[in-house]
Amino acid sequence: MSRTGKLSIKIPSGTEVVFAHGELSVKGKGGVITRSVHPSIGIEVEDGEVKVSPLTKTRLARALWGTYAAHVRVMVAGVNTPFVKKLDVQGIGYKAELVGKTLKLAVGFSHPVIVPIPEGLTVTVEKNIITISGIAKDAVGQFAAKVRAIKKPEPYKGKGIRYEGEVVRQKQGKKAAGSA
Repeated sequence: MSRTGKLSIKIPSGTEVVFAHGELSVKGKGGVITRSVHPSIGIEVEDGEVKVSPLTKTRLARALWGTYAAHVRVMVAGVNTPFVKKLDVQGIGYKAELVGKTLKLAVGFSHPVIVPIPEGLTVTVEKNIITISGIAKDAVGQFAAKVRAIKKPEPYKGKGIRYEGEVVRQKQGKKAAGSA
């Protein structure tokens, strides 16, 4: 039995949830998110609540029950308040800037790294802090992880791209050879 799947999901005012033909659509002030639903999962929308339940008694249906309940919660939350991830670019000479629909990063390579921004996401750069926001939590997290993977923070000087608030433990490095 899924603990999160058993709980009903309240629909806030101004949000519309529609389930038809295996497609779940959530519409709110932020936009519209659509997701296809596995045939072994049933979704009922009634009285301002969404209820997710398994249609079969299989192990797969029980496994997907809580997953789809979490997806619905995230979709309802995302259309009302967008999800935000912030990345901090640290290092001498390291910088980030927006060029049209692309993010241009100078992070210690011989060339600038250009990353196209996916549809549905808004990216802003202010004093080497990259702010990624959007209504789809998975898209925001995936793009943030993709940008961070370009130059992960290294443990000796701490240079690189890190999440805001991320702590990178510093290593000591080589010690100077002393006289024996």
